[in-house]
Amino acid sequence: MSLPERSLQLWLPALAHVEPGHPLRTWLPRADRLADGGIGYLGGLGEHFAGVDAGLPAAAITREFLAGDAGGDAWLSADPAWVQPDMNGVRLLACGRMGLGMDEAQVLAALLRPVFEEAGMQLDISTPDHWHLRLPPDLPLPDFAAPEQALGEDLAQHLPQGAQGRRWRVLLNDIQVLLHQHPLNARRQAHGQSPVNSLWLWGGGHLPSPSTSELAGVVSDDLLLRALAARAGIAQQSRAAETIAGGGTGWLIDLQDLPAQEIASRWWPALLPLLERQSVVLHFASGERWLHKPRHRWRLWRGAGR
Repeated sequence: MSLPERSLQLWLPALAHVEPGHPLRTWLPRADRLADGGIGYLGGLGEHFAGVDAGLPAAAITREFLAGDAGGDAWLSADPAWVQPDMNGVRLLACGRMGLGMDEAQVLAALLRPVFEEAGMQLDISTPDHWHLRLPPDLPLPDFAAPEQALGEDLAQHLPQGAQGRRWRVLLNDIQVLLHQHPLNARRQAHGQSPVNSLWLWGGGHLPSPSTSELAGVVSDDLLLRALAARAGIAQQSRAAETIAGGGTGWLIDLQDLPAQEIASRWWPALLPLLERQSVVLHFASGERWLHKPRHRWRLWRGAGR
């Protein structure tokens, strides 16, 4: 979607999660409301990278970024996850950010590799929290939901359905049985950490041609966003106070995965000067967008609370 001018982009959590007293709220009444942008994680990525949609082969893109060996193989992300039964089913509570150490990841992967090898798949640990499956040629792949689509919801709503999906549902069940009673999970829970009792399979496919983007660079801790940026040939940096403070025109600063309160308490000192000195588009994960320019701070007659 075209913007009125090239600006710094702030990608923020859903507006409903930003409390009335949050410092972001004080800037919205003085800013100009824009047409809504992409909604959710994939919708937000699609604002800045051509061709990003629910069918994005995220596994091959992230594997190439991390290991450089995606080649012509088909890949599937198999990210460590935490699921929990309740009265209405089994819910996905966390995925891909489990805080695993490499030693822990190797222990769990060793348990699961025979299951995947029997199915003709090769399990690789790209990072402790991001695993990949190298798939056999011509293996039919059903649609898999991205973790962000399934978080907090009943797994049954997001698992592959029908005859084609049955082998994947059985495979996932076998994985959960193996992981459920593993002593490593008991130790993690004793230390206040979430158990790793499942894997989330998603993002299957072959490495596509690089996406195009009008961004100059990104600041993010999100693996897929950084991988897309690298494929598009633009700069990408991890999130830190100094990289946020250095954000300029044409850059995207990704904060959409953070609790709003953390943005206020930890990152606001780096964000405030950006809003004071340059044009900034505030794009919330729920779609709402505002353009704030430095001169807008003098719009004191506008009321608060938007």
